[in-house]
Amino acid sequence: MVRGILKISQISKIYISKYPLIAFLLILLFFYSSLVKAESYAVASRHHLATDIGMKVLNEGGNAIDAAVAVAFALAVVNPSAGNLGGGGFMLIHLAEKNETFSIDYRERAPIKSFEKMFQDKSGKVIKGLSLNSILASGVPGTVSGMFYASEKYGTINIKALISPSIELARKGFVLSEYQAKNLNKYKQKFSKNQEAKKIFTKPNGFSEGDILVQTNLANTLERISQYGEEEFYSGETAKKISSFFQINGGILSLEDLNQYKLRILKPVCGSYRYYVICSMAPPSSGGIALIQILNVLENTDLGKLDHNSEEYLNLLISAMDYAYKDRAEYLGDPDYSEVPKDILTSKKYADEIFKQIKEKKLPSKAKINVFEGEETTHFSIVDKWGNAVSNTYTLNTAYGSGIIPTGTGILMNNEMDDFSSKPGYPNAYGLVGSEANKIEPKKTPLSSMSPVIVFLHKKPYLITGSPGGSTIITSVLQEIINVLDFKMSLEESSKKSRIHFQHLPDILFHEQLDNSLIKSLKKDKKLINRKLGEVHSILLKKDGIEAFSDKRRPDGKASSIYK
Repeated sequence: MVRGILKISQISKIYISKYPLIAFLLILLFFYSSLVKAESYAVASRHHLATDIGMKVLNEGGNAIDAAVAVAFALAVVNPSAGNLGGGGFMLIHLAEKNETFSIDYRERAPIKSFEKMFQDKSGKVIKGLSLNSILASGVPGTVSGMFYASEKYGTINIKALISPSIELARKGFVLSEYQAKNLNKYKQKFSKNQEAKKIFTKPNGFSEGDILVQTNLANTLERISQYGEEEFYSGETAKKISSFFQINGGILSLEDLNQYKLRILKPVCGSYRYYVICSMAPPSSGGIALIQILNVLENTDLGKLDHNSEEYLNLLISAMDYAYKDRAEYLGDPDYSEVPKDILTSKKYADEIFKQIKEKKLPSKAKINVFEGEETTHFSIVDKWGNAVSNTYTLNTAYGSGIIPTGTGILMNNEMDDFSSKPGYPNAYGLVGSEANKIEPKKTPLSSMSPVIVFLHKKPYLITGSPGGSTIITSVLQEIINVLDFKMSLEESSKKSRIHFQHLPDILFHEQLDNSLIKSLKKDKKLINRKLGEVHSILLKKDGIEAFSDKRRPDGKASSIYK
């Protein structure tokens, strides 16, 4: 603005006296150009090929929803460990023209024939591995339904054009990175239990960097879906291939399950944090409620005045996480099956009470329950030139889901049934135990931590973010939000900062690289485990431009942006 005033001053000195009409028109032109919003758009995702496909859609005039659908189908091909057709997830959408924000719950549902004790033997003991690696491990997939709904309701490009690049990638193949080759080899034993998975995802001497991964049956399935629509997956040839495979191999997922799948449109959980508004997923995700609760607690302190990752700062985060994860374990589940006290858990008054307890160094009583889900999820963030935004997280649960591909489909199936409580009070594959609210019931949705987020400033998207990581998703996204909003970091700076994770049970502080003196001090109260946490893909919309960044904790991710 100061520069503008100087320019006007210069114009007035030179032209007003000699050319008053020209001077007037130049001043009008300046003010008009200052009001015209620069075009900016971006995509941040786990795989560079998916990001490129999304950017191509935006470059050619598609909106954020079009790009999201194209990216989701692409990740099903190039990121088979988590991108999927055989899983499900959550999509958070902001429509700029309507100033409307909502979410699509296209998470997996428990099959009709599922029941509470299906993973227990006659004596009531949980059968190890049955909820993870068996034919019983899969919930009814929702991804295809979610993508078609988003495209048909809010997209501008025919979905055939959005699926087309993925068909080509699956049929012709794509080049494996070193990371992907090693990851496929790591799960060779898992793939070897299923004939089709073994054929596609294993090699006698293992994969190497530069190998081409071809998925012909997946290409054929994508072609059928492109031609015949959503019905192909839920009642057509593909549905029959899936249900027949499960029936022949002793599974319970049926054609009736696929026919009856229904997604849900949910109102996001939103809360104020300083002068921002944070919106994320409502139950059956625990992400939105836990995030808002933790941020409400932290709002009682001026975090920006603390040293980042100092002992005082980390202890405050740990305490707030402790309370939030205890409540998550006790109260959260599918809202269609159990009452969730959302308003209480996200209230400022409740947060103030928690903060008072923290200041008095009182710990929450130890819950007897907790939940955990697989970490091999994937997230992408998108914003278009009109200001529409998509934050999407979807998953197969653990890496490559159950490792099972129904014959002739190329579709890796999820193992989301492990996200339920196989037995309330019994630890699942990750050493955590589940609650009564999250017990197995027909058509029910398992509790999730997936936390797609849109942060608003002055009612416009400011930060679009999310992460994979199972129960560490919430804390990874939390620290991204704090780093950007409180410490004014760039996305790259935030990504480089070490993260922590604490979830009430087990009593373990997970951490990335910290100072030795800090680790020594933290060890006095807790067991510590060093590991990578999260993989955040974010877009930051600033006054003077746009920043997009994909976490470098894993390779292959890419963020692209245009500002003009």
